[in-house]
Amino acid sequence: MREIFTNKWFKFILVALLYSLWVIWMESYLWLIGLAVIFDMYITKKVHWAFWKKKNPPDGKQTKVVEWVDAIIFAVIAATFIRMFFIEAYTIPTSSMEKSMLVGDFLFVSKTAYGPKLPNTPLSFPFVHHTMPLSRTTKSYVEWIQNPYKRMAGFGDVENNDVVVFNFPHGDTVALNMPTQDYYQMLRSYGRDRIWNDKRTFGEIISRPVDKRENYIKRCIGIAGDKIEIIDGQVYVNGSEQKHFPGVQYNYIVTTNGTPINKRTLEKIGISKADQQAFNGSQYLYPLTDEYVKELEALNNVTSVKRVNMPDGNWDQNIFPHDEQYPWNVDNFGPLTIPKKGETVNLNLETLPLYSRIIDLYEEHDLEVKDSTIYVDGMATDNYTFAMDYYWMMGDNRHNSADSRYWGFVPEDHVVGKAVFIWLSLDKEKGFPANIRWSRLFSVVH
Repeated sequence: MREIFTNKWFKFILVALLYSLWVIWMESYLWLIGLAVIFDMYITKKVHWAFWKKKNPPDGKQTKVVEWVDAIIFAVIAATFIRMFFIEAYTIPTSSMEKSMLVGDFLFVSKTAYGPKLPNTPLSFPFVHHTMPLSRTTKSYVEWIQNPYKRMAGFGDVENNDVVVFNFPHGDTVALNMPTQDYYQMLRSYGRDRIWNDKRTFGEIISRPVDKRENYIKRCIGIAGDKIEIIDGQVYVNGSEQKHFPGVQYNYIVTTNGTPINKRTLEKIGISKADQQAFNGSQYLYPLTDEYVKELEALNNVTSVKRVNMPDGNWDQNIFPHDEQYPWNVDNFGPLTIPKKGETVNLNLETLPLYSRIIDLYEEHDLEVKDSTIYVDGMATDNYTFAMDYYWMMGDNRHNSADSRYWGFVPEDHVVGKAVFIWLSLDKEKGFPANIRWSRLFSVVH
């Protein structure tokens, strides 16, 4: 058996088979040329592919330095391959998914759940997303090669209520001094001239390819073809109430008799210091789940707990599609149908605000409006057929989440993977070892 495993033909056949399966999975058959390299590495050995090693060293042994270099190269290649095609680590940076996901959760994201997408920007520094370590402005990638969108086969498709990691749709343009801020929202607040001319405040304005935009994590409220609507904070999908999740929370105004709420009670509920807002001496603003609303209502010093709700018709200009024809807000939104690949919609001045970004940026057509006539790629038209599926993503922390209500649809080419399980969870407000949330370790994401 040992002779079989060490036989060069056995090694070649095994490696060639695994490589061929990978090429078939990618559906990029030009890569089959790599079989010639594998054949030479194991059989003919005409080319010294491992150039960092000495060829035929004395006593057949490499130096310790070469062995370390060899191990590092193998580890980098293997880890990059796994990260690109199978699973990737991710950290929850904000409270937008609380209490379902907590700030400080470290989780694994499955690329195979929906199928890994091939990199749009393949030339980049390993294990770094878009910016080099110890720098705020230096890109970790070069755009000499830009590949079109292509997704390999996966175990399934994005489904309603999945917790999904995706590239931020508005992340195509970034002000480097405010990299986490939505550039388009800043345009509405400050105007283009100030953002582009005030380099001291906003820094350089750069663009990023799809796969190098910030990673976001939200729950998929609606898939392509679904009709969504929000009425007084309650989400409806195709006319039915969205499935209830214990972690969904809203902002509540909590009124007391003048006695403050015990800090241990707030800690038990999991309200971070950043989420604790007090005003008028006896009123507080907290994000709460249904369960914790009942706990606060049972306290002797609490006189009322009332959910915050923005009335229907109170237009928030930061809410998609940012047009007065659609006077929507975070609590009252829609109805809106999510675009589906192959579906055709009427295109006019009323519907254009809903689909202009899809046509112009996501699906890369030349969009113009002249004398109330819409032109796509120079041709006057009154309809448009979508080339991709789209999704509607929202955070479970409904009043503290920058999500599709603010920036609209998430294209299928922005989807990274599905959140699978939490392998570590740390509370940033506590010191070690009290900061470890032991109950969340290795828990499955729901």
